[in-house]
Amino acid sequence: MRITINYFLFFILTVSSLLAKAQAVKVQAATTISTTGGVVIGLHDMDLDVDGTINQLPADGSFSFTGNGNNYIRGLAVPRFDVLQIAKAANASVILQQNLQIGSGITFTGGLINLNTKNILLQPAALLNGESETSRITGSNGGYIEIVNTLNAPAGANPGNLGAAITSSQNLGAVTIRRGHQSQHNINGTGSSILRYYDILPGNNSALGATFRFNYFNAELNALDANLLTLWQSQDHQHWTDLGFSSRSTTSNYVEQAALGSLYRLTLTEVNNALPLIWSSFNTQCQGNQSTVSWKTLQEQNTASFTIRRSMNGRDWTSIGRLQAAGNSPITQLYTFIDQHPLAGSSYYQIVQQDLDGRETYSPVLVNRCELIESCNAWPNPVYSNCIVAIQSSVSYISTIRLYNSLGALLTQKVVTVQQGNNQFMVPMNNYLPGMYTMVIAGGNRRSTTIKIEKQ
Repeated sequence: MRITINYFLFFILTVSSLLAKAQAVKVQAATTISTTGGVVIGLHDMDLDVDGTINQLPADGSFSFTGNGNNYIRGLAVPRFDVLQIAKAANASVILQQNLQIGSGITFTGGLINLNTKNILLQPAALLNGESETSRITGSNGGYIEIVNTLNAPAGANPGNLGAAITSSQNLGAVTIRRGHQSQHNINGTGSSILRYYDILPGNNSALGATFRFNYFNAELNALDANLLTLWQSQDHQHWTDLGFSSRSTTSNYVEQAALGSLYRLTLTEVNNALPLIWSSFNTQCQGNQSTVSWKTLQEQNTASFTIRRSMNGRDWTSIGRLQAAGNSPITQLYTFIDQHPLAGSSYYQIVQQDLDGRETYSPVLVNRCELIESCNAWPNPVYSNCIVAIQSSVSYISTIRLYNSLGALLTQKVVTVQQGNNQFMVPMNNYLPGMYTMVIAGGNRRSTTIKIEKQ
């Protein structure tokens, strides 16, 4: 089925136009939403659930998220918006539970986009417009925004307005630029950075003599002193080199360094700032009249406590419990919390970890539904360091995750316990060379799932 919306109009979808309980626009499978004439589809305090097709071409129109609360973009299909408008109240977010593609750009006038481990792909001419301290992209639990541009002898080129400005007399060729918002750490799990990094992947990456300007917002400082920030670089995302700085400004919010021979992952930090913890897995499941929330950490440093939050709509959160953290631990820790009075239907859960120095780390958001659709996938893809395997199951079972190289040789195997509900498991891939890999997830009575993974 195809639904076409045309002419110049502002098409506002409100709760009264749908089922009052839904509070979401659902694009069913086998349904295509097409727009013409610059139509604006407005979603006021509503989620967008896409199982069908949204594939806007240039000048087709835009989708505008407004309102005072948090909303989600989710579904089985990846939508392509020509223009995405974020015009929500301060501190309200559009939270991604699916990847996005953007044709012309994202316009910010209010509110945030929370990547929530998902990715946004910008077309080569797309731009971020109007990003500010109070209206911008975030994502401290993972995900990135990406653009690919050809940069030959660039002079202050800032593709997509992502905030990574590159100058070089050399031809860099096709350059992939990814911006993420996770704090970075080293091989020992220590060290922290501002809540922004860039992956710069040029076609030609030698003898560049490049000048790189790293722009940031004060809201991303992660309790670091802007007056002490220097530029750091890593090829493997664990071993870091302090590149120093040639100029920096706490007024214009940038750090710049010249004469860089090559470009890899870059971030800003001071020296020896401790990373609170590394998440390993997160699970929710139904057990009779109760819901069990469990999670693992690979290691912890200076952790104080965990607060369990619950929501009936993913917007309005209530703290329902608190557990003491290990504090300092080099080994895996398992935590379990039982929600003795779960909400009817779907419940959203999130863990907030408090550090001893007051910093906070947020887990991904999981939805607990007692009537589950079986699913298995892996992200991010392409992957740089850690790959996350997400399994949704109606039963508990033992699963084996195997990773093979392009020649079919087994590289690693991990046995995990899949709980009833939503599960996430981390598979480290930071020590493997760039290329194509095959991941096979098997176990229980389900068929094996094979996923092609690109390592970059």
